[in-house]
Amino acid sequence: MLKVIGLKKKYGKHTALAGLDMNIKKGQVYGLVGPNGAGKTTAIRLIMGLSHMDDGQIIINGTDARKKPLKVKEMIGYVPDNCGSYFNMSVNEYMEFFAAGFGISGIKAENRNLKLLEQVGLEDKVEFIADTLSRGMQQRLSLARALIHDPEFLIMDEPTSGLDPRNSFEFKRLVKELKKSGKTVLISSHLLSELSEICTDIAVIENGMLAAQGSLTEILGRIEHSNPIKIVVLGAVSSAMAVFKENPRVKAVSRNENTFMVKFDGDKLEEARLLYELMDMEVPVCEFVRETGSLESFFMQITNHDEERVIIENDY
Repeated sequence: MLKVIGLKKKYGKHTALAGLDMNIKKGQVYGLVGPNGAGKTTAIRLIMGLSHMDDGQIIINGTDARKKPLKVKEMIGYVPDNCGSYFNMSVNEYMEFFAAGFGISGIKAENRNLKLLEQVGLEDKVEFIADTLSRGMQQRLSLARALIHDPEFLIMDEPTSGLDPRNSFEFKRLVKELKKSGKTVLISSHLLSELSEICTDIAVIENGMLAAQGSLTEILGRIEHSNPIKIVVLGAVSSAMAVFKENPRVKAVSRNENTFMVKFDGDKLEEARLLYELMDMEVPVCEFVRETGSLESFFMQITNHDEERVIIENDY
């Protein structure tokens, strides 16, 4: 559905994107995360055709955005972090206004708008002034507006930011329904826990480049294997250290008295072998557990380049 190849953009001397690559397949709900200033907003603006790229290529459903920008825009529906409703405009007038922008009017527009408002649960708010709706309702109205022209690809920028738990749950439910209907969705957000509930794929962007990308299952697998193993011993500290130094899967070790935090690159079977090696050296182990991870911890590992304080560091 979307291919971004070597995307570059500078603002003066500042490099916003330094060769970004992304590949979003049809039907995916793709979460884009990154620290402030990483390039998320710039990437979205370029994909939507709101800003010109310096270099690279954007292809949506086989169409080159540079060669046929209007055709590409017809394929995209955009949900910003703010509804941007107009003063004293009713919900119905708001929908009619945007429908007209796509050449939809009369009975066709009326039927289309009503169907969409029913889909997002706002059918009883038709005559309400859009500005008076709650934040959650305005976001649902924004989603209905983005679907007016039945786009294949939806881009959402912080869609649940500022929503209470009930409205956030409702919005996520709508996104899941869109996925079931065959829509492809790109969501830019900093709420990693919420992305894990609705996304099929996650990408981390930093310094204008892709730092990590994969399916949610792959990312969660990487999280599990990237977290340290906590090992607590009742003695024989020097013997434990010797085991760690000899094991090629041990990448780094930090110690606080009898507690070790071991950066270990291995699966469950290899973890068991490490435990066996410690027992074979008569190290009295009273705790051996892989630390629990999350998307937040994975994000911090990917984007934090501070040097880790270690007492052993192995490179293999």
